[in-house]
Amino acid sequence: MEGTSLCLPIVVLLMQCSPSISVTVTTDKHKVEVNEFSDAVLSCTFRTEKDQNPRIEWKKKGKDVSFVYFDGHFKGPFEDRATIDGATVTLRRATQEDAGEYRCEISAPLDAVNLGETNVTLKVLVPPHVPSCDIPSGAVTGSVVQLRCQDQQSIPPATYTWFKDDAAISQPRSANATYQMNSHTGVLEFRAVAKEDTGRYSCLASNGVGRPQSCEGKHMTIEDVNVSAVVAAVVGVCLVVVVCGCGGYLLHRNGFFSHPETEVHVLGSALCAVGFLAGRRSLEVEV
Repeated sequence: MEGTSLCLPIVVLLMQCSPSISVTVTTDKHKVEVNEFSDAVLSCTFRTEKDQNPRIEWKKKGKDVSFVYFDGHFKGPFEDRATIDGATVTLRRATQEDAGEYRCEISAPLDAVNLGETNVTLKVLVPPHVPSCDIPSGAVTGSVVQLRCQDQQSIPPATYTWFKDDAAISQPRSANATYQMNSHTGVLEFRAVAKEDTGRYSCLASNGVGRPQSCEGKHMTIEDVNVSAVVAAVVGVCLVVVVCGCGGYLLHRNGFFSHPETEVHVLGSALCAVGFLAGRRSLEVEV
């Protein structure tokens, strides 16, 4: 009896000194990735000390924290397309709007430490869409030409491959190459185009999710500069300027500008005319 009486205080003391078991909340995956329109499973498991009916809440973080699951019901856009098993939530046909950070909270009022939580980040992968391509129809030899390809909707961001006449354009191996290509921005730049660059160009966007997508091909024509036409145009402009200038000087010497109502007109690109408003004296100089 004496031994038993001595053990009782020790047992009581050990019970009083034993640590409290807090609510334990865990997840199988802190980061979940699913393809667009696939189901997303946000796992949450918990263990309580005493409370066998804890309160389960799911929240989504954003500019403001919003409820996903509260008081036994799904809220807002999750109301008709989510289910819960224990504390694990399944979102049906996840879209990009569902992407973000979620928090599972377990409240057990009967436990000494009565609150636990875990976070799950959902990333929704979006396959490529048909990219937008900017391909000029023509250019002159020696000029700088840029071709652009972009898909703003794919997640992760797409990478781009350019094609000429249905053959993939390889990355330049030399710093002296006549073109450069950025597979991340989708820009194909010719530093000095040549007639050999004439062809039908198209671009393919891919990101490892779903099927790659291509824009419609477009033909780009590279032509030599018509030097004769440029020289002729420059000479013609110079002649017009010289003739009009000389004609004006001669008219000034002959007193055509002494009348206060005299006007000088330059008609078109090859005619200089001077006359009085009253129509009494006029002179035309044609080129």
